[in-house]
Amino acid sequence: MAPTSKAEKKAAADAAAWMFNVVTSVGVIIVNKALMATYGFSFATTLTGLHFVTTTLMTLVLRIMGYVQPSHLPLPELLKFVLFANFSIVGMNVSLMWNSVGFYQIAKLSMIPVSCLLEVVFDKIRYSRHTKLSICVVLLGVGVCTVTDVSVNTKGFIAAFIAVWSTSLQQYYVHFLQRKYSLSSFNLLGHTAPAQAASLLLIGPILDYWLTSQRVDKYDYNTTSLMFIILSCTIAVGTNLSQFICIGRFTAVSFQVLGHMKTILVLIMGFFFFGKEGLNLQVVLGMIIAVVGMIWYGNASSKPGGKERRSHSLPTSKTETRYHDQRG
Repeated sequence: MAPTSKAEKKAAADAAAWMFNVVTSVGVIIVNKALMATYGFSFATTLTGLHFVTTTLMTLVLRIMGYVQPSHLPLPELLKFVLFANFSIVGMNVSLMWNSVGFYQIAKLSMIPVSCLLEVVFDKIRYSRHTKLSICVVLLGVGVCTVTDVSVNTKGFIAAFIAVWSTSLQQYYVHFLQRKYSLSSFNLLGHTAPAQAASLLLIGPILDYWLTSQRVDKYDYNTTSLMFIILSCTIAVGTNLSQFICIGRFTAVSFQVLGHMKTILVLIMGFFFFGKEGLNLQVVLGMIIAVVGMIWYGNASSKPGGKERRSHSLPTSKTETRYHDQRG
């Protein structure tokens, strides 16, 4: 009875983590779309920097209140993480500017096989045939409903390549650091958010000016646009935290596969909030295929042998032993 109860509690916690991530991610995308499309605030990198400022404040408050225990993350590990994360953010923004929407979506889809490769090489993960096929079905479904015009150019391909690999490495590294140093999601976010906030606020205005030819300090701020910026930053705290929670509980691959549910929800929400022209038979068919693939993946990867680690153990450190008890 006890094991079943424990399994049920874990399943409920897993579902809550996914729901938290889906709701906050879709929410921040919708708010940002309204902020940029309606109010002309096109400074995406600077806005992301503000997101991490808000996240930093949240972790500081929780630490003062005693909800986050002291922890240690070596400086070289922190610098590598921030490098991957910032290249991911900048790469995605530049890729969206230099590529067609279709190729941008293909680049995003390619993060799943890249994440699989990282797990196979570094974690010695082995996927069953059904798990591999379910991933292919998800890729097919999301591709059908998002990929339209596809055109490729050299600089756009380079930007997409950097974005895909840096994003995949950043998400892999979230899981790696939490396991190696026994860090909770709050602990890891407390280490990384201040560094990302500082670096993105430094390079954000410069990058945004290069991409848009507009200066963030010259933007015509008003009460409504400021409210949207504050709302975006508030929701983004949940997005950043839930990403770390989900990748920590699962893996980067599972986060990518099931995370495409957000893509589908964004399409549906866009249909309701921004017009009906984007929803057609092809999009609906792609959504159905993707959802079937996600359900299949969840079922296949959870079965014995669906996704398992071959004889391989993560290198441990004194830090890991020292902070193991704090994580519980």
